[in-house]
Amino acid sequence: MKTSQNTILITGGSAGIGFEIAKQLSAKNNHVIIIGRNQERLDKAAAQLQNVTAIKADVSNVAEIDALVTKLQNDFPQLNVVINNAGAVQLNNLISGDIFEKAQAEMFTNYLAIVKLNEKLLPSLQQQPEAAIVNVSSIVAFAPSISLATYAATKAALHTYSRALRLALKDTSVKVFELMPPLVNTEFSAEIGGAERGIPASQVADEFIASFETDNYEIRVAGTEQFYRLYLSDPEAALNRINSIE
Repeated sequence: MKTSQNTILITGGSAGIGFEIAKQLSAKNNHVIIIGRNQERLDKAAAQLQNVTAIKADVSNVAEIDALVTKLQNDFPQLNVVINNAGAVQLNNLISGDIFEKAQAEMFTNYLAIVKLNEKLLPSLQQQPEAAIVNVSSIVAFAPSISLATYAATKAALHTYSRALRLALKDTSVKVFELMPPLVNTEFSAEIGGAERGIPASQVADEFIASFETDNYEIRVAGTEQFYRLYLSDPEAALNRINSIE
């Protein structure tokens, strides 16, 4: 996949992994559209980037997804790359406490909103000579930690969907990538130990760009490739390992 002269949408693009990817891609002669819920943070991010458009939108809101798609189709008909990066995560106790509403919010933001946005944009993406969808998943799609069980379930759903979507689009111009980082040092993951144990968001962006331009469709960042191999050979050992890290 080419890494220049694209028009690229990045949800959750004002901070963390999304911002670092936007920073690198905007410097490579791409027009980058960053989406976020907070106008102040969007403005701050946009001021640090070149070739950027910032749009305030909440992808966890169905009406705002519809409005966003209409704006994109009207203002950016050349859009050819969609990076679904926005997410929600919360620590949960599976045997005590109210987790249903938290899980529902995670499932919509991390999975259902992505399905909806892709569904709405796919007709126009398929009209482009070369296009891509990038779904930002997680290594916990393979083995969940107890405290992130509902979050992991959303990423497992996204992983399954990404594989199926890639197969469904194999004879079209649209390529489907899945980015699977480990714990990353961002504000998003601060509650779950990102500051202490996470890798830099810039490293995720570096590895993503390298894999994107070589059509490596399942991008397992840093040590996640080794963890994935462990999961394939011994799923129980992978489950025990990720929960020993908590």
